Amino acid sequence: MTAAPPLRDTVLVVDDQPDTLRLITDTLENAGLTVLVATSGAAALDLLGHAASYQMRPDLVLMDAVMPGMDGFATTLAIKADPATAALPVIFMTGLTDDAHVVEGFAAGGVDYVRKPVNVDELLARVRLHLGQARAARASAASLDATGRHMMAVDSRGGLLWCTPLAQRAMTRFAPGWSRSDPLLPDGLRQAVERLLGRGEGTGATARLEAAEGALELALIAWHHDNEALIRLTEINPREDAARLQERLKLTGREAEVLLWISYGKSNADISEVLTVSPRTVQKHLERIFEKLGVETRAAAAAMAIRASGN
Repeated sequence: MTAAPPLRDTVLVVDDQPDTLRLITDTLENAGLTVLVATSGAAALDLLGHAASYQMRPDLVLMDAVMPGMDGFATTLAIKADPATAALPVIFMTGLTDDAHVVEGFAAGGVDYVRKPVNVDELLARVRLHLGQARAARASAASLDATGRHMMAVDSRGGLLWCTPLAQRAMTRFAPGWSRSDPLLPDGLRQAVERLLGRGEGTGATARLEAAEGALELALIAWHHDNEALIRLTEINPREDAARLQERLKLTGREAEVLLWISYGKSNADISEVLTVSPRTVQKHLERIFEKLGVETRAAAAAMAIRASGN
């Protein structure tokens, strides 16, 4: 069987000047990239709106700052406001003397800029840098999704930066009227995040959002660059979740309870307190769980539990 050719990175170039478009398009295509072209901000948004259905969504946008009609700043704000395109890196192109445009471009959500007239070597270097970073970010998100992780990142004020699909579904279960397109987290969850971050505790700190059908536990995993907090969400409904694990993984009731709390990220000592048994008893149950599931580590057992407990 012939291997499928590797997918090429795709760049959307937005510029109303034909000469600039021709230079950039030729440069990128000669470097092995696929190029999409839009001659206005409105055309760029229309293209992005239809790109998913044609499997041609770009990996990066090169955006002219000054265009008639919707300029590059307004177009970028619209891109960043749409959850489907918010993660797209945008590199601005601006005139040599337009320092104010550089500042405005970053404020609109741009990740970098290049000066006009364009230096093609500099352009390619910046495009390749940000394509690599975007690829790494997508791989990280895909890895989190594949392992069944409910993860989100928020800024220091509690604003949502990104979340995995599993985390998004968990949040909508606790706040049915909420949508990822909303600029703010659901009220109850936002307050729980504010409590978690406001206490000034380090990694491992937790907060809980209680609801009639269960609870949502938030755990602070890490801080990045002092302004991005990585938070793990855990839906806690022990009775239903343990029953599901018992049935699907052919465990005893107590083994299912132990495995459930393992999947919640709890230590043997924590489980011992919750189930009012000795840590040694917890360890014995865990050994039998490993044997039944055919795994050797807590992480592998937890991953199986997360998959098995899904509805």
